[in-house]
Amino acid sequence: MRFNDALAAPGFGAVAEFKRRSPSAGDLRPDGDPATVARAYATAGARAMSVLVDERFAGSFDDLRAARAATSLPLLAKGFFSKRAHLEASLEAGADAVLLLLRDLDDATCRKLIGEATELGLDTLVEAHDTTELQRAMSLDAPVIGINARNLADFSIDRRTQLELVARAPRDRVVIAESGIDTRAQAAAAELSGANAVLIGSTLMRAPEPGAKLAELVARPLVKVCGLTRQEDVDAAVEAGADLVGFILADESPRSAEALLDAPPTVLRVAVFVGEQAETDADLVQFYARQDGHRSRDAALLQRDERVGSVVDLPWQQSDPAHLERARATPGRVMLAGGLGPENVRAAIDAVRPWAVDSARSTEVSPGVKDHDALRAWVAAAR
Repeated sequence: MRFNDALAAPGFGAVAEFKRRSPSAGDLRPDGDPATVARAYATAGARAMSVLVDERFAGSFDDLRAARAATSLPLLAKGFFSKRAHLEASLEAGADAVLLLLRDLDDATCRKLIGEATELGLDTLVEAHDTTELQRAMSLDAPVIGINARNLADFSIDRRTQLELVARAPRDRVVIAESGIDTRAQAAAAELSGANAVLIGSTLMRAPEPGAKLAELVARPLVKVCGLTRQEDVDAAVEAGADLVGFILADESPRSAEALLDAPPTVLRVAVFVGEQAETDADLVQFYARQDGHRSRDAALLQRDERVGSVVDLPWQQSDPAHLERARATPGRVMLAGGLGPENVRAAIDAVRPWAVDSARSTEVSPGVKDHDALRAWVAAAR
C-alpha cells in the first residue's frame, strides 16, 4: 500500500519513526537495528514508518534499506531534501514517500519537487509549522500535510498551536500531527482536532520496547476518572495512568467542583456541564442537557465547540439492561459511562469497543472524594 493511501484509510493511525539521535535530545538509540524496529512497528499496528536518513540524526540510506528489507510498511524517507537527486536516492533505498520541509523550500522549489516525486512514483509529506506555512501547503495542493509542533529553529514544542493548525487544515487532505506526542491523551487530542495520524519518534526511540510503546500510545479505550474535586485525587488519577480527568461544573451535583484543578499536559482535562455551558480552558467539554431537573441521559463530547463524540450514559439514577447494546449501536466516537467499575468494565469494553470509558462512583469513598486504591483498580481494569 502507498504512503498516502495508508494514512487516508479510515480510523486514526500512527507513523512510527526510527532515528538514532535527535539534535534536541541527543543520542536516542545509536546502536538500534532498523530491521528489528520495523518489524516491531508493523506488529504494533503502525500505518507507516519514517526513517531518518540525514547524518545530523546519525542516519543514512542504509537504515532505510534495512527497514525496507524487513517490512512491507510504507516508508517515509526523512531528511532535508532540496533536489531531484535526493528523491532518486530515497527511491533507490526503498522509500515510498519523502519529506519536504516548507521551512527550507520556497514555493517554486517545493512545487517542482512534488512534481518530480510524482514522476518517480513517490508520495510526499509537506511539513508546516506555523500559519503561513500551512497556508502555503494548502496553496501547493499538498495531499499530505504534516504539522510539526517542534520549531526547528530552537527545538521548542508548542502543542496548542499545533492542534489549532490541525483543526484549520482542510478535511480533504491527509493531516499528520508531528512531534510532542508522549502519551495516549496527547495522541487523542490530535485525533480529535482532525489529524488522520500522529508521527511519533523520540518517545518510541527512548522506550525499551519501541513496538510496545507504540501499541500503548494508539490503544483504545481511553480511561477517564470523573467527579474530581480535590487536587490530591487528580494527582492520584494521573499517577494511576488515567488519560482523562473530569470536573463536574454543575451546582446540583454532589460531585460539583468549584473550578478545574491542575493536571499535567500528559492528560486531558474534561469540563462537565449540565444545562448551560460556561467559558472554560478545558481540553474537552462533556455537555448534558437538562431534563426534568436533572441531567439528560447522554452527553455531547465537544472540542472547541465542535462535537467530536457522544457520551452514552445511563438514565438519571436508573439502570438499563440494553445499555451496552445501545452504546454499541451509536455511531462515531463513544465514551461509555454509567454503572462501570473494575468488576465489569472489561466485559463492557469487549462488548462495545468504545473510544473511552468513564467512571466516577466506583472510585469514591463518598461523593467527590476518591479512594486511591479503587481508583488504581479502575484504571488497571480499563487498560
